[in-house]
Amino acid sequence: MKILVIYEPGTFGQSLLERLNQTGLNITPLLLSRPAELALDQLQSWLEPDFDLVVNAITMDDPELVEQQPEQSRVRLYDIPRALAERAAFHAVAMLQLSSCYVFDGRKQQPYIASNPGNPLSMLGQYQWDTEQFLRGNLPRHLILRTGWSLERFVEKVTTYSGTDPLHMSGRHFGQPVDTVDRVRVVVAIMQQLSCGAEAWGTYQYAGADPVSLYKLGLEIAATLPSAKQPRLIDEEASWLRLEPTNAILNCKKIRHTFGIQQRLWRDPLYADPEA
Repeated sequence: MKILVIYEPGTFGQSLLERLNQTGLNITPLLLSRPAELALDQLQSWLEPDFDLVVNAITMDDPELVEQQPEQSRVRLYDIPRALAERAAFHAVAMLQLSSCYVFDGRKQQPYIASNPGNPLSMLGQYQWDTEQFLRGNLPRHLILRTGWSLERFVEKVTTYSGTDPLHMSGRHFGQPVDTVDRVRVVVAIMQQLSCGAEAWGTYQYAGADPVSLYKLGLEIAATLPSAKQPRLIDEEASWLRLEPTNAILNCKKIRHTFGIQQRLWRDPLYADPEA
């Protein structure tokens, strides 16, 4: 199987390429230095008919940032994958696309399953849901992978907070963090099985084991810092939480039953020795 991997500078893209280089997969990497400035017809021309699969690793995981940069974010989250899907459909090439728990509104009382319809609260979720729907309607051989909260996003929010007021982290919002290394592990595992002939197209979900509230997540992150650098957290609502589904918990049984991919504890990388 010949695979085109489209990525950008940054931790996720770099980690993905490093891990793929350790496999025997036939990879053609395509680095987009400035995805939001890309001419989409040029991108389509790079997806040649001799590819079997295109993996779109251009993604975003911070709804606050998307709200601040709506036009650039739309290009990254919707225009690019749509252009890829159109070209993939023309050449009968399969496609792997990333999405997230932000496609849901959080009103469900139980974990979301892959077949639940989206109803996003944020631009991030809306762009991702629109992309999902486009792939379902136009590209039969697609695989959508939704993932949970970005652990790195909340680590940065807590560790870089420098305000004098307390940092608000809600105890009403629940989800499952997943770090970059684990997300890369899952993407590569799926690619390896597809390259072996697995015809497991559709929508899948993956997130770290053990759901946690944002407030408790914030406390655990703060506990990894020296006492002098720990921000004061309070369990209260804040304006940025309007973008967060109250329930962002994903049912991950489908990916386990189909690909044998097990959930890992999100706490392990949080307490890992960076020198190890």
